[in-house]
This record gives sequence, C-alpha cells and structure tokens, in this order.
Amino acid sequence: MTMRPTLTTKPDVSAFFDADTNTISYIVRDPASLKCAVIDPVMDIDYAAGRISYTSADQIIDHVRALGLEVEWLIETHAHADHLSAAPYIQGKLGGKIAIGEHILTVQNVFGKVFNEGTEFRRDGSQFDRLFKDGDTYDIGSMTAHVMHTPGHTPACTTHVIGDAAFVGDTLFMPDGGTARADFPGGDARVLFRSIRMLLETLPGETRLFMCHDYAPGGRAIKWETTVAEERANNIHVKDGVTEDEFVAMREARDQTLDMPKLIIPSLQVNIRAGHLPEPDKSGQRFLKVPINGL
Repeated sequence: MTMRPTLTTKPDVSAFFDADTNTISYIVRDPASLKCAVIDPVMDIDYAAGRISYTSADQIIDHVRALGLEVEWLIETHAHADHLSAAPYIQGKLGGKIAIGEHILTVQNVFGKVFNEGTEFRRDGSQFDRLFKDGDTYDIGSMTAHVMHTPGHTPACTTHVIGDAAFVGDTLFMPDGGTARADFPGGDARVLFRSIRMLLETLPGETRLFMCHDYAPGGRAIKWETTVAEERANNIHVKDGVTEDEFVAMREARDQTLDMPKLIIPSLQVNIRAGHLPEPDKSGQRFLKVPINGL
C-alpha cells in the first residue's frame, strides 16, 4: 500500500490503561465535531472465577458521556490473544459500528478448529459490522481514517492512520520494548518485519504512533505514544539498519522463550466472535472451552 498522508488533522486522543492486561484503549475524537471512535476496548475477566465485568469499559463510556461525544466506530486492530474485547458492551450503551481487518476470516478458521466450534460458528466475519481491506478509508466526523494491513503478529493485524496519529495495535511496541511475538498460528516474523518497515517508511517521521500494549521495560513508567522518527532511530528490534534476517533470527529465538498469554484461551474464543460470549446451552449457561494440548 502506498500512502503519504498529510498531517494537517490532529485528532484528540484519550488513552485508558488496563493494568491487568497491560492494554491501552483509546478514544479518538474529531477536533471539529463530537464524533469519535473507540479503539481496542477491554472487557474484564476473573478467569479463575469465570466472571465477566466491565470496569474498564465503563471508564470509556463515562468519558464519552461526560464530553457528549458520539461513537461512530469501535475498532479492533486485530483479534487479541491477551484480553477480551468490550466492543459489543460499549456498542450496546453508545452505538457505533464494530470493525476489524478482513483477514479475521483466517483467524476464525484456524481457531474455530482449535476450539471445535462446529458448523454453527460462522467463519465469514459476519459477527462484525465491517471488515476492512488494505487501503480502505472510513470517516470519523470530518476526519478520514486510512487502514493499513500490517500482518505478522497475526494475519488480521491492521494499523489505523487518523490525521497525524497512527494506531498500530501489536505491530510495534515503544522503542525500548521492540516488537510483539510472531509465533501465534498465522504469525510470521519475516512478514512482521516487512509490515513494520512499510509502516515506518511510508508514514512521515512526525506521525504520532499509539501502542496497544506496554510492559514498562526496566521498571519505567507506562508509555504508549511515540513517533515514526523515534521508532526508526531507537527501536531495539527494528530501527534503521537492522536487516530482515537479523530481525527474524532475533524474533524467532525470543519467541521460543515466551509463555502463552494467560488469557489466550478465553480471549480468542470471545474475540473471533467480535467480543460476544459463546451462545448459552439449554440451561442458559455459557461456557468457554479449554483444549488440552491444542494451542
């Protein structure tokens, strides 16, 4: 995808950090109106107790209502493996369309089999209101958002460029955090490197980059905003001068040392459904499956 966006629009960005999952969710507001989008909202789960709650999502809802905003979009940068999406809950309170990249179909097919979802689970992305293709645009008030397909961490990863801001999901971390793993089914370290370099070489250096996660390396404070120029100069994994082969060797070796995210099993079952819980059984109880040696 070739895109050299102008940075004349500077959206208002409010960040919400969820300490349990190290996730940052965002409200992105059109400065010329009350229209906004919500990106990567979190639904809380006490996995041991099997209880869902909405404290994190309610903080976003309260902020939207306090400012009198209108939610037009609920954007998922990808099907997250480390937190559950609160998009349907927020949609029920505030409206808006739930959207994700079109390659969610690949993720649904892979994990539909892993979790033995059966034929009743639709693998066509129809749980979402819109599936974005690479190069698609959509409007948030007077702002035009651009979608970039940036796979590698997962096949369905997208970056959303809105004025001078880009929301990169797990495609990048802060410069001292490097990059996310690429060993999930459908992930690929070489593809991830190419996605990152495309992003960094396409967007102007002053573009603000907003992360989906931060893990406070070295014990520093949590951060979520950097720039293209800072990533190119300082990212410990993919700064200018790092070759593709060097990155792939590093990323694949590092991924072999990582444990699975603690919420991967509930997260994927919920997020391939656009944040909806599995349908209840005849008694009205909902269940999440744990495949033994299946991931």
